[in-house]
Amino acid sequence: MQTNFSPEQLADRDTAVADTILRSCVHCGLCTATCPTFVILGDEDDSPRGRIYLIKDMLETDAPATEPLVRHLDRCLSCLACMTTCPSGVDYMHLIDHARKHVAQTSKRLWHDALLRRALSAILPYPARLRLALRGAALARATTRVLPRTGRTWLRLRAMLALAPLNLPPQRPFRKKRMFAAQGTCRARVALLAGCAQQVLDPEIHAATIRLLNRLGIEVIVVKNTGCCGALTHHMGEYKTTLRLARRNVIAWTIADAEIGLDAIITNTSGCGTFLKDYEFLFRGTPHAQAAARISGKTRDITEFLEKFHYQPTQAGPNLTIAYHSACSLQHGQKITDTPRKLLQRAGFTVTEPRDQHLCCGSAGTYNILQPEIANDLRNRKLGTLRALHPDAIAAGNIGCLIQLSNAGIPTVHTVQLLDWMAGGPQPNSLQKK
Repeated sequence: MQTNFSPEQLADRDTAVADTILRSCVHCGLCTATCPTFVILGDEDDSPRGRIYLIKDMLETDAPATEPLVRHLDRCLSCLACMTTCPSGVDYMHLIDHARKHVAQTSKRLWHDALLRRALSAILPYPARLRLALRGAALARATTRVLPRTGRTWLRLRAMLALAPLNLPPQRPFRKKRMFAAQGTCRARVALLAGCAQQVLDPEIHAATIRLLNRLGIEVIVVKNTGCCGALTHHMGEYKTTLRLARRNVIAWTIADAEIGLDAIITNTSGCGTFLKDYEFLFRGTPHAQAAARISGKTRDITEFLEKFHYQPTQAGPNLTIAYHSACSLQHGQKITDTPRKLLQRAGFTVTEPRDQHLCCGSAGTYNILQPEIANDLRNRKLGTLRALHPDAIAAGNIGCLIQLSNAGIPTVHTVQLLDWMAGGPQPNSLQKK
């Protein structure tokens, strides 16, 4: 693709990167076949190729983002299926991220849209605030039946209330215990990303991860002063907030690595893992660049690490069929496709995968709140392909996907909980009725 940026524009680091990305696109359109929004809506402007043209025009003219353009960019899930498909290696992820930053800096959103985004940015990255907000949402769910079923604001409110669980699991505060010793000879020491929403929504995922790693001889540390990775705010264009959250993690892990040594940083939420592995790019050209690059280099998804340390079950499988849902951030963002499935098979489960595995379930961070209609269409589509497998449960490696696909008559469970169960851990709560 030919671009027409001025020398002054190319002096900006982000614009120079965008120019390189734009020039790599050859307009082939293969990305449209695997783009969830194009599959659902059939609009070229809601495809990667269409958005690339819109972004190119916006950046070249250095103009404020228009309402139609913002609408099309907002509809992008950042599922990155287009990057898996693209034969030219177009770095769409960093292009759409830069475009969102430009939108946030140049576009004034409608007051209710801006207010909702500020609220999500102020609540979701902070476990204590999120827990309080979810308790309030659970009480307010009774009002859903009287809320209007049309209008963007009302649809978003209904989506938020529907996603809020009626009962929250007990807290597992890491401030009381941050070091979990290896069983037997210590083979490695890792830091676990405690994160934000998962601590509140399903802390048993962390507990299963820690138990499993400890049994393998891995010491697990939850480093003080770490928290949300910044992915949720990043995808909403909240650049300053993202940098603040990410910088805190980089500094804390760098200090811990210097003091006690860390063999890896483990994530059990694939959306977070994708973003941690991109810290090197996020902090390029800053005083934290080298430290961020080391953090990115040490980050491993839990399934990657379990494979490296030769996970083995200790009991026979329970004769369950598991439909494995490959989260977009895992298969497209981190390019981890076969490892989780192979681990589940090794654990004794019959593993099946749905048709159109590459298509997003519609969760995508805050997408199922901000774009509830499209998200619901994608959820229904994904559940249809999963139900066709007649599974006993659905497994995934991302909390957002698990929440999105829950309450559909099929138990949802994190991959690591199934692996922990077959290695001596407790049966996952969602399967205890089986």
